Amino acid sequence: MSEQENSTEVENPEVEAAELDTESTESSDNVEVVDATALQEEIAKLKEDVLRAQAETQNVRRRAEADVEKAHKFSTEKFARELLEVVDNLERAIAASPEDEAVKPLLEGVEMTQKTFISTLSKFKVEVVDPEGHPFDPELHQAISMVEAPDAEPNTVLNVVQKGYTNHGRLLRPAMVVVSKPAAKVDTQA
Repeated sequence: MSEQENSTEVENPEVEAAELDTESTESSDNVEVVDATALQEEIAKLKEDVLRAQAETQNVRRRAEADVEKAHKFSTEKFARELLEVVDNLERAIAASPEDEAVKPLLEGVEMTQKTFISTLSKFKVEVVDPEGHPFDPELHQAISMVEAPDAEPNTVLNVVQKGYTNHGRLLRPAMVVVSKPAAKVDTQA
């Protein structure tokens, strides 16, 4: 090949590259305008995504704190439920004790133990549900029988067979109760 042919070949790629640069500059102006709008939309979307992620993180943190608080609050629930049997036995011992002067000091000791036990439970928010004379509440009471009681309102707790207990307001054990029912109507026309 001659030198002229080589120089022509070398010049032509430069000219073509210059022409391509001017074409790309013209189209890049349009692309930049489109890209700027797309970028603004992308930024807005990413900001919204960040806000949503922060809100979700805050919600997860709150739920975790609430779960930890509940775990602390109700961690003694099983233990307290088992201790209720001891309270029941102390109450049975008091109820079954004879009216004898020889047993009186022993009975006083059992009563003091029972009172101390119940006050200790109440320090840990274990409260007694003793609904005698109050309306029946199926959320706190378990009816074991119904008795006609003309002098009492229907659905009133007449007798508490076994006291119920709550722990921080949550039911540990329902009170077993006897509930009044309306007196049977007598058909006087028969």
